[in-house]
Amino acid sequence: MRSFLVAFAGLAVFAATGSAQAKIAITIDKNEQLMTVAVDGVERYRWPVSTGNPSHETPNGSFRTFRMEEDHFSKEFDDAPMPHSIFFTKIGHAIHGTDSEGHLGSPVSHGCVRLSRANATTLYALVEKDGVLNTTVTLLHLSGGRQLRRGALSGATQQPSSL
Repeated sequence: MRSFLVAFAGLAVFAATGSAQAKIAITIDKNEQLMTVAVDGVERYRWPVSTGNPSHETPNGSFRTFRMEEDHFSKEFDDAPMPHSIFFTKIGHAIHGTDSEGHLGSPVSHGCVRLSRANATTLYALVEKDGVLNTTVTLLHLSGGRQLRRGALSGATQQPSSL
């Protein structure tokens, strides 16, 4: 009877909190200007991005996301729109959509990670569903690696890929 009560209590806690949330791993290769999104270790998306220009570097390292804003505007850069923002540093670095899709594939941002509005919407919905605190962002830059320049990803898929 006691094991039944323990199992029932565990089931009640699980039901109250909902189903287990997936772990989302966002990896940004700054050399390739490419974002990969994996859910529970399975790659789901691969999208071109723009990271920071040489004067406004996007930091390297691993970060846990902690805040989301669907309709954010930059307080530092003339109220620039940052739709579907997912923040990963306390000083304001975020992943967000951009209207400058022609620049994706080149490091031209002021430190954030930009991606197309459509892909930002997809990523935002995924993180919102599975939990901002279950999401990590890892930014890699290999010294001596090549940097893509504008137009280098002209044939790359910018819409969600089904991997």
